[in-house]
Amino acid sequence: MNDILIEAKGVKKTLGKGAGLVQALRGVDLDLRKGELTLLMGPSGSGKTTLLLVFGCMLTPSAGAVTVCGVSTADADKEGLAKIRRDHIGFVFQSYHLFPTLNARQNVQLALDIRGHHGRDAARKAREALGLVGLEQKAKAFPENLSGGEQQRVAIARAFVANPSIILADEPTSALDSDNGRSIMGILADAAHQRDRAVLVVTHDPRIIPFADRIIEIEDGLLVEGKSDEPGQLRLPKAAAWP
Repeated sequence: MNDILIEAKGVKKTLGKGAGLVQALRGVDLDLRKGELTLLMGPSGSGKTTLLLVFGCMLTPSAGAVTVCGVSTADADKEGLAKIRRDHIGFVFQSYHLFPTLNARQNVQLALDIRGHHGRDAARKAREALGLVGLEQKAKAFPENLSGGEQQRVAIARAFVANPSIILADEPTSALDSDNGRSIMGILADAAHQRDRAVLVVTHDPRIIPFADRIIEIEDGLLVEGKSDEPGQLRLPKAAAWP
């Protein structure tokens, strides 16, 4: 059985035009595997978020190939890319992206609504997803009445609720304190290890290193040699963890 859920080969991405043109990705080869939490680390402007958006079918490569759960994105139009996202990918963003006029359960249920699932069954699944992140009792709370950590948990529940094979998280702990950051990373690690998903976390935060199965370093749009035999892969000391 193939454990590779996302496969990128020779991926390049150019952003902007003219004097503002930037080669954000310059030939990336990277696989994401089920059952693993992978960290993608690098300085600002290194191409981390661009690669995440390419993996999430939000951006198309300028060159190279991406395959998601066996489906090539090469010939997919906007509708085809949206279908790949709906079928296979859940997103977690740094700024939560919750709707302030919807309560926690309704925010989670949105991920089912856009997939055509409505009614009592969808509401039940949304409550169950909140339960997985320890927030079932907050189902009726609105974002303004939730802490930052709780809002991020709602965002994770929304990413989980449609049972995607892949979770892509962009700086999910950067706005959180140590306790909430540990909690969020624990949830994401469990998503990989207990539910056999591929989880990619884009971050520049060294405190979350102990949660990773693989750590990939990117710089100037290229994966760079790390402290292992695999290009771009780092194995860093546990001392970087939260106290």
